[in-house]
Formats: sequence, C-alpha cells, structure tokens
Amino acid sequence: MCQMRVVVEKEGKEEVMFENVTRLDVIEQGIAVATLFEGSREIVGAALRRIDFLGGKVYLSLS
Repeated sequence: MCQMRVVVEKEGKEEVMFENVTRLDVIEQGIAVATLFEGSREIVGAALRRIDFLGGKVYLSLS
C-alpha cells in the first residue's frame, strides 16, 4: 500500500503537513484529510493545487 503526503510550498520549499494520508476529501470549507495513524482533520480554506502520483504528494494552497 502506498500512502501519500500532503505538502504546502512556502518560499520555494516544501512543508509536509501530513504523512501516511489514506483519504482526502474536498469539502465546502476546504480539505479533509485522513491519515493512517492520526485520524482525520479538516483544513479550512485549503484548496487542492496538484497531485504528484509518482512522487506520492498532494500539494495544497492555503488562504
């Protein structure tokens, strides 16, 4: 099984927000992320920027 990482780019560098992501839902308020070990959390105001399937990363933008 291959879990994804959720990252945000800040000042040209990647900041990992979540590892071992098993589910990502786009919700009205932003993004909901579920992880293998930490359960689920909502990121209010977040938007999906892109997904790198080969690299196993989901890029978000935060407002």
